[in-house]
Amino acid sequence: MHIGLPIHPGRYRLPPLEDRCAERHSVMIEGWLRPSCGHRFPILIRDLSVAGFSCEAVTSMAKGSLCWLSLPGLQGQQSEIVWNTGHMVGCAFSNLISRVVLDHIIARHKA
Repeated sequence: MHIGLPIHPGRYRLPPLEDRCAERHSVMIEGWLRPSCGHRFPILIRDLSVAGFSCEAVTSMAKGSLCWLSLPGLQGQQSEIVWNTGHMVGCAFSNLISRVVLDHIIARHKA
């Protein structure tokens, strides 16, 4: 279903809608988020999919901002801020992560 917004295949683009592009998994993983040209800060990943993640993070990063996610068992992943409540952030990975990698991370960090 197309609702008039740009379509970006493989992206975690419309988090407020319940129809997601990939199954999300509830986790609790400590990691870091680094804005482009900024310093990393600690976050707590609350859900993760091959397409993106949401995390607890107190930040004013705006929708559309580029950032890098670092967490145990995963090389740094370029992401884009899709939504930000001021204490929770949703991001879309620039490139989908492998299902095998996702399964390995989930097995280690299931909430």
